[in-house]
Amino acid sequence: MDSSNLPKIPRFPRHWRLGAVTLGVLAALAQASLAHEAGGIHSEKTAKAEAAFDLVHTRVSKDGEMLVFEQLVDGEAGSRTPTAKGSFAGAEVYSYVWPTSLDSGSVGFEPGSGILALALTSHPDFDDTPQLDENGDGKKDNDGGLWHSHWVVLTKDATCGPSGLKVRDIPEGAKPKLPPTWPGAAIYIDSPGYDLSLKGDAAQIRVPLKAVGFPESFNYDGVTAALQVNADLHNPLLCVSSVWDVASGDLTLPATWKVTDK
Repeated sequence: MDSSNLPKIPRFPRHWRLGAVTLGVLAALAQASLAHEAGGIHSEKTAKAEAAFDLVHTRVSKDGEMLVFEQLVDGEAGSRTPTAKGSFAGAEVYSYVWPTSLDSGSVGFEPGSGILALALTSHPDFDDTPQLDENGDGKKDNDGGLWHSHWVVLTKDATCGPSGLKVRDIPEGAKPKLPPTWPGAAIYIDSPGYDLSLKGDAAQIRVPLKAVGFPESFNYDGVTAALQVNADLHNPLLCVSSVWDVASGDLTLPATWKVTDK
């Protein structure tokens, strides 16, 4: 075939071509920046965690008058729950947790008590939502295995093993300030009964802004973990027994929610 008869492919000026390359590089850099900064914390998949607890994206957003706390995982969120042991002592708790920089006083605990964390938990051996009937059977003391929300205050305790963290205990005789929906356990825990969702790869809790005092901003992180009730039922009562994944990798609460965010 005579190449002279083929249609000519237009060649753009060199500065146009360089401009296109530059735009492509800038677009790629912008996408990478968004992946690490905007919209929460993006995490690499890890073989160390089960897919249901392997965090890939942790974020907090605003929907009207609600804060939406969300974790996306590599598998099906909420598909794994603890095996019942038949007793409160030694019982396991599985959880999706959002540690925050919010003061513990913002939800009704004694101010400055530790790390305030929102948690989505399942524990079939006991029920700690005495004001709620999650399974709708007319009883309020038999549905701890269903996923439900808590605020907890976390503090350090070397006796809790590698994690070194526990839900703060309430010493005998102490009367700290507690939220009105405190379930009565001797630890800093609240059972607010927030709307939640476990669908596909997403675990989500919707928190009214007024419930946390309409903050201007706060920092947060994401954690998936198991906790365990002390077999001897004494301080520390509830330790973080296994940390499966941490969104930031180091629990530094690097993500920030601001009231100007959507």
